[in-house]
Amino acid sequence: MVKVPRLRMVIPAVFWLCVLTAMASPAQSFRTLVNFDGTHGANPYASLVQGLDGNFYGTTEFGGPTSAGTVFKVTPSGTLTTLYTFPSFSDGCNPVGGLVLGSDGNFYGSTSTCGATSNLCVFGCGTVFKITPAGVLTTVHTFAATDGYQPEAAMIQGVNGNFYGTTELGGTLGYGTVFEMTPSGKIKVLHSFAGYPSEGAYPLAAVFQTANGTLYGTTERGGSSTNCQTFGGIFGCGTVFKLSPSGTLTTLHSFDTSDGALPDGGVVQAGSSLYGTTSDVATSTFGTVFKITPAGTLTTVYNFCSQASCADGSYPGSGLIKATDGNLYGTTEEAGTGSAGTVFEITTAGTLTTLHSFDRADGEAPFAGLLQATNGSLYGSTSVGGTNEADGTIFNVSVGLPHFVQTVPSSGSVGTSVMILGNALTGATAVTFNGTAATFTVVSATEITATVPSGATTGVVQATTPKGTLTSNAAFQVR
Repeated sequence: MVKVPRLRMVIPAVFWLCVLTAMASPAQSFRTLVNFDGTHGANPYASLVQGLDGNFYGTTEFGGPTSAGTVFKVTPSGTLTTLYTFPSFSDGCNPVGGLVLGSDGNFYGSTSTCGATSNLCVFGCGTVFKITPAGVLTTVHTFAATDGYQPEAAMIQGVNGNFYGTTELGGTLGYGTVFEMTPSGKIKVLHSFAGYPSEGAYPLAAVFQTANGTLYGTTERGGSSTNCQTFGGIFGCGTVFKLSPSGTLTTLHSFDTSDGALPDGGVVQAGSSLYGTTSDVATSTFGTVFKITPAGTLTTVYNFCSQASCADGSYPGSGLIKATDGNLYGTTEEAGTGSAGTVFEITTAGTLTTLHSFDRADGEAPFAGLLQATNGSLYGSTSVGGTNEADGTIFNVSVGLPHFVQTVPSSGSVGTSVMILGNALTGATAVTFNGTAATFTVVSATEITATVPSGATTGVVQATTPKGTLTSNAAFQVR
């Protein structure tokens, strides 16, 4: 099965870089931090990730001297640095997926095309790369179609230290894969999707892993429904799936348009359920937020375009994040009062608040998901719009959430060295793992290294600093 890659209405341009500021309300603020200019990258389609230095790192699909994409760093105040420009086919092109911070302090990402060519993907099937915070890039794997083709989502680092990711195409039948990769680049295909009617097809989003190693994710197409065959002649409206560590796949739900279709984003856990979005076709015909139990019972939480003139946005393609207040946050690609997409907050019960409506001048079509940084604020990107209309932006939305700390990795056994990300960590006097004191070293104002102490149990990590005690955004799993 051959799928034509999705087209994006993007024309990279070269103009100039600047910073804009716009206040939304006293309770929240919105700032455009960066306007991409083509030369320094164009069209960021992936979420940002926070580094050990407190800065944010990401990718642009296009831009740079060869228009093949870039890896960049941006400070919280908006200073942009291009770390790497993809120069040729050999090391990949067009990094659509974002980065993940590895437990070694480096970033890992993928390019959707280029690399070594094959009969199945003439311009190359894509690559996986490692890049240091200083911008030294190493290609660690080149896809060959049989093990995947066109990775378009960020990877995650699993509880065993390996990375897990998806490819939109390739595998045994060409419908995409879920793969496991060692830090050195050895790939194992955990599952090749079979498509309609038995399974999903074309996984576009990252997978989510629970503490026991089980993976959950979505496929854009496939599943048992015949309601979506008119979408390019491809059967199936998409699925939610579960995948065991050994590679046994269970389709939890097949969408059929009555409950949404085309889940381009992944899922996130909140409480005992998983939450996600469909990007098209529901009761409102403009996308949904859904809740699904681990057993597969799905409930539609919200239908977009429910408000007059679609003031609440439409087509939420990026999925959701759970913030430290327990609520979910995401973006819509279109509509809103500015007709260029929105940033929204939604409770698990389905109460939605629009935090910002883009107006093209401050960005348009936020295809990427959000990042909650350890300073409490939300950061994201728009794929186009801004000062240079075709190139996109990076933005910040603050809703007054407090500072926290984050551990990398998120699990480990006693004796494991753990990096703790945060802000204003200088002068920290204590680190605890679920109340058990740990030995630690303050590396910088944004990083502490600690060792999982004997007697520690699963629970939050806390760092006591001169400005107060900071708690981790998620429980650390002691294995």
